[in-house]
Amino acid sequence: MAKIKNRRDNHNTKRPSSRAAYASYGESSGSREMRGERKSRPERPARPDRAGREQFADRGFDEPNPNVIVGRNPVTEALKNGREIDKLVVSSAEGSMIKILAMAKDAGIPVMKVEKAALDRIAQGQAHQGVAAYISPYEYAEMEDIFARAAEKGEDPFIIILDNLEDPHNLGAIMRTAECAGAHGVIIPKRRACGLTEVVAKASAGAIEYMPCVKVTNIAQTIDELKEMGIWVAACDMGGQEYYKADLKGKLAVVIGSEGFGISKLVKDKCDFVVSMPMVGKITSLNASNAAAVIIYEVRKQRDGVQ
Repeated sequence: MAKIKNRRDNHNTKRPSSRAAYASYGESSGSREMRGERKSRPERPARPDRAGREQFADRGFDEPNPNVIVGRNPVTEALKNGREIDKLVVSSAEGSMIKILAMAKDAGIPVMKVEKAALDRIAQGQAHQGVAAYISPYEYAEMEDIFARAAEKGEDPFIIILDNLEDPHNLGAIMRTAECAGAHGVIIPKRRACGLTEVVAKASAGAIEYMPCVKVTNIAQTIDELKEMGIWVAACDMGGQEYYKADLKGKLAVVIGSEGFGISKLVKDKCDFVVSMPMVGKITSLNASNAAAVIIYEVRKQRDGVQ
């Protein structure tokens, strides 16, 4: 995580007044008391543990986000060292920024262009030089980790694929359900999707520590690769077979769509079949994490041989 170095404590320095200057040439504090003048009360120094916070509060900012790296040199070094970066936020694209943007493109890192004022808020008062990088506080897994987890348990792989899911609460809730139901891993895309954040960790109730999460460049291409390995891919969407009538045993991956748009047409076309949930009320859709929970536990039920 990024650390703030050389943070100076907040302090106030005051130039001596002309009267105070003359006092040094013979005017004593006693003479001031004789004239009825009050002594100036010495200013209380800032507490060490609050000094850093006050420094940023005085400038209208909260404490810096530990999951954000700002500045061209720090971001460049993070890219060179292969640091897991969720996205770059930039306000300019000249000079050394051209190299940074090229490195981000080669690494498949999403780049968002914003106004300088927005970047000022992200940087929380630090000198950002037109760029900030969001880093993940949690390490992503590799695809091999998912299959190793399944092999270790002696089970067929069971994978959850999330297509452009952007709500961190939904991602955390799905990871929690997946871990409880015995799924072997979660796959998310690099672009237009939520990454592993502190909010996700909290919503997962600790499941983020145990559930492998793989970030891929292209969901549709990943589905093709999984199918080549003999894994059947089911899309959870409207217009399919009732989920409890579908055969969900064996090597399986289930695709859950985004909150507002569901599964993209390209990804849905790549899937082997579609499973749906009956909607008999006035509301015709479920929250993404709720829909995922229903399907995940149907898979668990069928794997356990429950009728």
